[in-house]
Amino acid sequence: MERYTGVLEEATDGARQQERHYQLLSALQSLVKELPSSFQQRLSYTTLSDLALALLDGTVFEIVQGLLEIQHLTEKSLYNQRLRLQNEHRVLRQALRQKHEEAQQACRPHNLPVLQAAQQRELEAVEQRIREEQRTMDEKIVLELDRKVADQQSTLEKAGVAGFYVTSNPQELTLQMNLLELIRKLQQRGCQAGKAAL
Repeated sequence: MERYTGVLEEATDGARQQERHYQLLSALQSLVKELPSSFQQRLSYTTLSDLALALLDGTVFEIVQGLLEIQHLTEKSLYNQRLRLQNEHRVLRQALRQKHEEAQQACRPHNLPVLQAAQQRELEAVEQRIREEQRTMDEKIVLELDRKVADQQSTLEKAGVAGFYVTSNPQELTLQMNLLELIRKLQQRGCQAGKAAL
């Protein structure tokens, strides 16, 4: 009799999973209608069904939440690095301005044009250095964000989430962003209404 009980429980679990799959698929199909038609066409029934299967046990929701938290921390860190650089540049400009004013006040009138020309060259050199440092920082930020995107794509691909693989193609990235948005909306619905009903 115990053997039959185990079989019955497995059948019930299978039916529950099938029902959950249909609920997820139905919710995904409903959410896809909110996307631009160009992306709706690229999300086939098979892709949505595969995505629903990947979402069944809830692990992908946890992975997406973890990736989102890592992304926010990375963005905050990069933003703070850029702010620090901007503050350093502001302090540098103030110090240079003060140094120039003091030099001009101590300068004899007949030497003032020569001093001002030298100060202008120094100011231009400092401004060029500041622009270079800002450009280098911005490039570093873009590269770091690109690395994070590739890490996220790889993680979701390894988790078996349909539509995810490492790419830099803008259309594919937009499609992946739309898929992530669908997952997040499902997650929000699940949190609001419980995991049983979407």
